[in-house]
This record gives sequence, C-alpha cells and structure tokens, in this order.
Amino acid sequence: MNANTDLTGAPLPPEDANTANIIGTTTQKPTTALFPSGSRRERPGTLSLTIGFGLIVVCLAGLFTSPSAAIGGAWCIGMMLVLLFLSVPVAIALSVPSIIGVYAVSGIPATMNILATAPFSAVSDWSMSVLPMFIFMGMLLTQSGLSGKVYRVADHWFSWLPGGIGIGTTFAGAGLSAVTGSTIGMTYALGRAGIPEMLKAGYDRRMAVGTIMVSGMTGNLIPPSILMVVYAGIASVPVGPALMAGAVPGILLAVCFAAFIFAIGVIAPNLVGRGPDAQNPTNNRDTTRPTTTWRDRFTSLTGVWGFAVILVVLFGGMFSGIFTPTEAGAAAALCSLLLCLWEKRGEQPWRKVADSAMDTVAATSAIFFIMIGATMLTSLLAITGLAPILTGLITDLGLSRIGFLLVLIVLYIVMGMFFDTLSMMLLTIPILLPTLETMGVSPLWFGVFVVLLGEFAMVTPPVGIIPYIVHSIAKNPEVNLGATVTLRDIFTSLLWFLPVAVVFLILMITVPGMTEWLPDLISRTSGGMAG
Repeated sequence: MNANTDLTGAPLPPEDANTANIIGTTTQKPTTALFPSGSRRERPGTLSLTIGFGLIVVCLAGLFTSPSAAIGGAWCIGMMLVLLFLSVPVAIALSVPSIIGVYAVSGIPATMNILATAPFSAVSDWSMSVLPMFIFMGMLLTQSGLSGKVYRVADHWFSWLPGGIGIGTTFAGAGLSAVTGSTIGMTYALGRAGIPEMLKAGYDRRMAVGTIMVSGMTGNLIPPSILMVVYAGIASVPVGPALMAGAVPGILLAVCFAAFIFAIGVIAPNLVGRGPDAQNPTNNRDTTRPTTTWRDRFTSLTGVWGFAVILVVLFGGMFSGIFTPTEAGAAAALCSLLLCLWEKRGEQPWRKVADSAMDTVAATSAIFFIMIGATMLTSLLAITGLAPILTGLITDLGLSRIGFLLVLIVLYIVMGMFFDTLSMMLLTIPILLPTLETMGVSPLWFGVFVVLLGEFAMVTPPVGIIPYIVHSIAKNPEVNLGATVTLRDIFTSLLWFLPVAVVFLILMITVPGMTEWLPDLISRTSGGMAG
C-alpha cells in the first residue's frame, strides 16, 4: 500500500476540484502524499527488512520440520503476519504462505489443485459481479463533482443548529464514504473542506478535527458498501441481505455522532463557535461565513438530484423486488454514468468516464486478488486441520457470546496498529467463521460488527492511521487558517468522540436485531432477495 492507494491497495479516485475545495474558492490540487510522513504505513527500513526476512526463514524452517500439519499451519500464519508487517501487498501475504503450506503438508498434487481452483472459485460467484458495479458508480460520482455538492447541502441544511456545521459534516462524511468506498479518501477530501469551515465558524480546533475523523466510520456500513460485499463473498452469505444489514446500524451511528455534537453545542456552546466565550482560533482573520437562507437550502438540493435518483434506483429496485442486488448495482452504475456525462458536459466527459473505468478495473482487480488469497488461506486452514483446533481452543475458554465479542473488540484494536480494515477482515474471518455457530452469533450480524470494528480500529489512538492523516491535513495553512493543531489535539478530540462509538458497539451486542430488521423487511416486501 502506498500514498496513492486506498484500503484495497487500488488507486484512490482522483481528487476533483469540487472535492479539494468544496466551498468554491480556487486552490491548487495538493501534492502532499495521502499518508503523512513518519506514519506506520511507510516502507520498512533496512533493519526492519533484515529482521523480517530472518523471521520468514525461521517460519519456513519451522514449517518443513513441523511434527504435525496443524503446527505447520501455525508457522504459515506467522509467515503471513511477518509479510504484512513488511508492507507486502495483502494478496501476496495471504496467498504465498498458503501455497507453500499446502505444498509442505500435502505435496505437489494438492498444490496444483489449489492453484487451479482457488482463483476461479474465489471470484466466479455471480454475486461478486455487483462489486465492480458499485466501484464504478463511486468513481463516476467522484468524477462528476457530487462530493462537493453533498457537503454544501449538508452544510446549508444543518448549519443553523448548535454544532450544525459539525452535524452537516458528519452526515456528509457518511454519505461520501458510502459512495466512494474509501474512508481514507473521504477523510482527505472532507478534511480539506470541513476543517477550515468549522474554524471559520469559531469551532474549537479539537471539535473540528474530531468531527472529520469520525465522520467516515459509518460509510462502509451504509450501502453500497464494498467491504460488506467482500465479507459476503468470504463468509458465503447472500450479498443482498449483507448490504442491507449494515444500513440501519450505519445510519444510527451517524445520528449518534450528530446528537453528540448537538449536545456539545447546547452544553458547551463555546466549543462550536457560539456564546460569549467562543474564541476565534484563526488569529483574528476575517472568517465571516455567509448567512444561509431557506432559498439557499432548497437551491442546494438541485445540485444533488442525480444522487437522489441513484438512491431510488438502488434501494427502490431491491425493496420492490424488481432488481436483484447485482442488477440494482448495474442500474445504479448506469445512472451514475449518465449523471457524470451530464454534469461534465463540455469538459471532456468521456475522458472522465474512461478514467473512472480504468480506476474501477484497478480496484476490482486488487480486491479479487485479495479474495483469491483469502480463499487459499481458507484451504490451508482446512488441509492442516488448524480451523477446528482454533475453534476448539476458543470454545474451551468457556466464553459467553458477549465475552467472545468483547475479546474481539480488544483484538481488533490491537490489530489496528498494523493493518487496515480489509486486511483485518481477510486475516480473521476464515478463522472465526467456524466459531460463530458455537457462540450463537449470526454470520449476517457478524459482518456488520467486523466492518465497524475495523473502522473503529483505524481511528483509535495512538495507533489508528486516520488520526495521522488528519494531522497531516491540518498542517496545511489553507486548512488550519493560522491555528496550530498538534497531535495532542488530535488524540484529545478522539477521547471526546470515541466513547460514542464504544457505547454503540455495546448496543449492537445487546440488540443484535438492528442488523437483521431491514433485510427481513425487504425479504417480506419483495418476496426474497437473490444472493
């Protein structure tokens, strides 16, 4: 993964002028890397590479001298972890140790079999065809400049409330990350636009950066969610219900963050630029925001009419039973194509479409390679007998369902020190799936829980990558407007916001029905959703 890639290792969508500068002034496209300098995502140094290669040699030696297949499988898992720590692409880190492990345990015939069958079986399921459709839709909507318009609409409609700009930013972030499929890309774009707007309104710098960091946590739950599609492929659950399962929790979490910001605006108005104690953190510069009228609010809606049409096609088609999830994705991608051609008419629209198509091919290929690696890992666990052993170990701990899930929360937070959401999912889901039935955990609910845990881990200080990205953005004078935003401010702001996410995780554990209500409703309404 490098500075120009998203969580899948695929190129990020190009930053549109409206995304880079949503409020309409003219600024040049930033040339700074997406990942901040000094972050844990940089390539390992010579010492790290030397130690890493030494550990790989140890793992190989342990594998080929193991007294049992299960111990050999454990050495392969260790080799995967080392490769991931060395920033080796996720697909290679998953597949290479799996292939070597199958060869060491079962010989050449089994190895040839896995090489012949895994690439096809991992991605040939019809339900996976929805993935490039959703990615293409997100790329087209980004190219059309919709991201900027969504932020303006949210800003206009919520700015009158206490903490209204922060509330609007929260809902805009949820919508943008859901459409683009990239929490990191959304954080970068929204941070450049939202932080200066909140500082102009007199927000405390910690409120401004904290709002940006948590605004994208819900996006990979709200359909169309690429991560939920990937989970459906790994866990062999129907894609349609998996997509719908994340909608209600994602929307509720966004509402919880918005309610928290509103409460801060009422209890401590100086933190959101209201009241006599509000401070101007921008060195007394002219930071007057224009007054928003009701005419402005309704006028702003005209800019996102295309987005409303796409939502009607996507959700209305699945609700009514007219479309399967795959067909709904294709119809929504077609609407996005027409929208991009209309919005960019006179600005070489077909070039925008071609760029979106190329980025879609790159992103889809990256995800499919990763899924092939995950399939090979699953085969390794089955051949070595490691999966039932791990299931037995977890069962023997005597944990209840709640205890098991609380342990997972701690595990994912620790893994967030090293991996992104997709890497954590692919590494843990094949191992944990056999345990779910024993623990009484629904695979559909578990997908939503795992995606949210991965997003939570990416934000949790001091190890999550999102705080360092926002800190890098806030160093830009055009973003901070003269205010100094330190890394301590970043971490302090998260200590304000993250308890909301913790409470919501506990709520999900105690009320699991929130994930299955909408899929059940659609199933009853449409007569069932095709996988």
